Amino acid sequence: MTAPQAVVDWCRREGHGAVSRLEDVGGGCINQGRRLCAADGSSFFLKTNDSAPPGMFEAEAVGLEALAREGTPRLPKPYLWADDFLLIEDLEPAPRAEDFWPGLGRRLAALHDHTSPQFGFDRDNFIGRTPQPNPWTDDGYAFFAEQRLLFQARLARDGDLLPAADQRRVEAVARRLRDLVPDQPASLIHGDLWSGNVIAGPDGEACLIDPAAHFGWAEAELGMTELFGGFDADFYRGYLEVRRMAEGWRERLPLYNLYHLMNHLNLFGEGYLASVRRVLDRFA
Repeated sequence: MTAPQAVVDWCRREGHGAVSRLEDVGGGCINQGRRLCAADGSSFFLKTNDSAPPGMFEAEAVGLEALAREGTPRLPKPYLWADDFLLIEDLEPAPRAEDFWPGLGRRLAALHDHTSPQFGFDRDNFIGRTPQPNPWTDDGYAFFAEQRLLFQARLARDGDLLPAADQRRVEAVARRLRDLVPDQPASLIHGDLWSGNVIAGPDGEACLIDPAAHFGWAEAELGMTELFGGFDADFYRGYLEVRRMAEGWRERLPLYNLYHLMNHLNLFGEGYLASVRRVLDRFA
């Protein structure tokens, strides 16, 4: 593969010279990742996807910019994007620093201290390649119910992936959110914070990639950290050094993960239905 012409032109315009090589980087399940090396020795990270939904990479770039706050987790800077590619900073990895996990916890807590009077975001974006609606909403319970749980349940039902009886149980959980979840502010969150989106950066610090940024419940962010491998216990220790949590927060995490499990059901198929049902058995 050659680099998109817009990327080639950008490299020359920014003084980096010609693109000298592209190196495949494994790990992505939706997009193709490559390290792009330029004639002046600079390197960048290029994500490509010829079948990406329109606006997916632009939304990611907007999210990366929104999450770049002082004292919060480092993310790659976005440089250039179109419907089929995103060019970002190459965070070349170094061996993990001693405070890799607790440092991430402290910096994520600092991110969550950035709040908004409303839930949502300036634009809709994507969770994986699934649309993620983010209309500004005054009520966090209404936001999580309609734009997270019920949205995914309708997608799954329309795709014949979620039986009607299970959809009704999702609706029952959505109606009970005020009884299940304590009042929380709208915090700025990464939105797709599983272990695969945490990497070691140039100084060995924990850096984040692939956001689905919005203002939502901080507890929902922590919920996803327990999915698909989970985070080290030192991460939670670092987080709690900075930010207090309401009593019973750990017991609520599977409830928030119902959103992500239904998204995986929609993305990858019926193999996730059993996981969805386990959460419904507990909270419906």
